[in-house]
Amino acid sequence: MIALVEGAKRQKTPNEIALTILLSGLTIIFLLAVVTLRAFAAYSETASGIAPEATTATVPVLVALLVCLIPTTIGGLLSAIGISGMDRMVQRNVLATSGRAVEAAGDIDVLLLDKTGTITLGNRMATAFHPARGVQTGQLADAAQLSSLADETPEGRSIVVLAKDQFNLRGRELAEPAAEFVPFSAQTRMSGVDFPAFDGQPARRIRKGAADAIQQFVTLQGGVFPDDVRTTVDSVAKNGATPLVVAEDSEVLGVIELKDIVKGGIRERFAELRQMGIRTVMITGDNPLTAAAIAAEAGVDDFLAQATPEDKLRRIRQEQTSGHLVAMTGDGTNDAPALAQADVGVAMNTGTQAAREAGNMVDLDSDPTKLIEVVAIGKQLLMTRGALTTFSIANDVAKYFAIIPALFASLYAVSADKPGPLAALNIMGLSTPQSAILSAIIFNALIIVALIPLALHGIGYRPMGAGAILRRNLLIYGLGGLVIPFVGIKLIDLVITALGLAA
Repeated sequence: MIALVEGAKRQKTPNEIALTILLSGLTIIFLLAVVTLRAFAAYSETASGIAPEATTATVPVLVALLVCLIPTTIGGLLSAIGISGMDRMVQRNVLATSGRAVEAAGDIDVLLLDKTGTITLGNRMATAFHPARGVQTGQLADAAQLSSLADETPEGRSIVVLAKDQFNLRGRELAEPAAEFVPFSAQTRMSGVDFPAFDGQPARRIRKGAADAIQQFVTLQGGVFPDDVRTTVDSVAKNGATPLVVAEDSEVLGVIELKDIVKGGIRERFAELRQMGIRTVMITGDNPLTAAAIAAEAGVDDFLAQATPEDKLRRIRQEQTSGHLVAMTGDGTNDAPALAQADVGVAMNTGTQAAREAGNMVDLDSDPTKLIEVVAIGKQLLMTRGALTTFSIANDVAKYFAIIPALFASLYAVSADKPGPLAALNIMGLSTPQSAILSAIIFNALIIVALIPLALHGIGYRPMGAGAILRRNLLIYGLGGLVIPFVGIKLIDLVITALGLAA
């Protein structure tokens, strides 16, 4: 199990990859533009007769220009956006380990849910004993109780209690070396107890577990799995209960019926997830018939029956290979590898420590349907980041075309007291190259501070198509990113010039 968890690795989301490429690309483009300005400036200044010491394209000026142009706005706000998403999660009793986890939640389209404790209440109780033909019910109950005395799970304790209530069978103290208990594992899918030969009594091996696991056990002992028991197993499974088969050595004694209850309102919540474009898959260790019955009752889109930890991990990797982003909710140690591999791993607070450490979110209310709110917060975070990224790009482009003409307005001037032809492009009328650079630096610092409240509050989430979101962002934040730098830099330039802070 530890090796599976350590081998699991979360992939980067498409949005994360796209943003990295965008910010890196813009930084490289503006870096190349600024670096080449020095060569162009030197040539132009020589051609126009400007002395080298009078150049405006000095290294400090070019560094300041680069700082203004590279996407520092969105870079400075990414942490605030991530923190705000984590804070909104906390308000809904969900602890997220990072803003990246919240961001990934906005992109998921497949949700895998562990059945026990997630879709159902998780307290499966033994409700009936169904003996095989020719076996007394009391004999089945006695063997079932013996195999469950060391079982501390709710199912195991309920079997002991049911045998006591129906047949007055009291729990017995079975100490080593008189008995050796066999614990349940996800691989064998059965548990039980072994009694050595003692005081003239033959050795006994009692097992309880999944039907196919017990069938394999009995076959290895030279026995046969009865058809009537197979019929009982199918009947119990079709009713949505879990059948556990009990065997002693090569003889199948019968079936224990375990009943769990699907959580109220979960079908409607899954319908909401479906409307959001999220496909739900139930994962369970039950046989296919039981899984199908519970899946139909809960309203999930698909199910994976008789799943081992390896099967869960394999299913998540298959979905991710197909281009899907996967969320996984679970509460058990067996869920830990899958929670570690999933893009969003939501562990229930009522689950094991291993599950909580493997996931990147913990639901304090242990409500798997809360993923609807988690997805909405994730989408709001992505919309906020998309809007501010649009503003940042437009802002950088506007600053470039606002500053460069002012920086080289004196080139090719007819006389020293007259502006050159490039001054016609200085549509903002910035006073001097020095005031243009200083105004841009001040504006660049102020705009990040001004946008922090928007980054923390977030853009209001509304279910919209990608095209509609893009048009809205371009209209509001793209146009705003183009206009605001011109207005802001001009106002700052007027103040700087009035105060005499730039020559």
